[in-house]
Amino acid sequence: MKVGIVTYNIAKDWDVDTIIKMCESTGMQGVELRTTHAHGVEVTLNAEERKAVKQKFADSNVELVGLGSAFEYHAVDQDVVKQNIEGTKEYTILARDVGAPGIKVRPNGLQEAAGIPAEKTLEQIGLALRECGEFAADYGVQIRLEVHGRDTSYVPNIRKILDTADHENVVACWNSNQGEVENGSIKQYFDMLKGRIGLVHMRDLIAGYPWSEFLTLLKQSGYDGFCLAEIAGSPEPERIMRYYKAVFDALTA
Repeated sequence: MKVGIVTYNIAKDWDVDTIIKMCESTGMQGVELRTTHAHGVEVTLNAEERKAVKQKFADSNVELVGLGSAFEYHAVDQDVVKQNIEGTKEYTILARDVGAPGIKVRPNGLQEAAGIPAEKTLEQIGLALRECGEFAADYGVQIRLEVHGRDTSYVPNIRKILDTADHENVVACWNSNQGEVENGSIKQYFDMLKGRIGLVHMRDLIAGYPWSEFLTLLKQSGYDGFCLAEIAGSPEPERIMRYYKAVFDALTA
């Protein structure tokens, strides 16, 4: 397993050159670039600019793990859902162009307050993801569903969404939420997504989460991808990143 960062929030104000420099100096092996942040890896880039981003990572020791979008598919208004699907497709092409193997999307809630049953919204999200997954497969880009959102972060609901999507190119992005912990363990919920995890977001490693158990389960499941630190900004980012890398290495030794 490899360790890196999510640019939300610790690197939100850095350009691509700074991100690469900081990751190389701290031993971080990869990065997920959050869209809308200062690095500016967006669909507005022209072909040459996309090629330049891809080359920067190719010339470095840092992998561009993916693009972190905020596209979501739970809206009551179907025009909004369609806009998010089309946006996902645009960023899928961008991911292909800059050399990112995946794009992170998310569910972000249910619509029971609007009188829509939870099962209906979960189905809607899953069907939208199937369309995105089918499209992205043609570009060699994986769609990664973050375990996110009020009620939708409940792991059984994520599993229902993935089962509805029913596409090998749609996987889960484990998000290390406190709601996954029951009696000090995450095994019950981890087992629901075991084998379906394509990316991992991790929080502060000293927070109340069973990190040793989680990383052991992850390794035993055969996962050999990235675990990315999604941590707060800091006036001493290099020190924090070095510290995070050292703790991760100790936990996975």
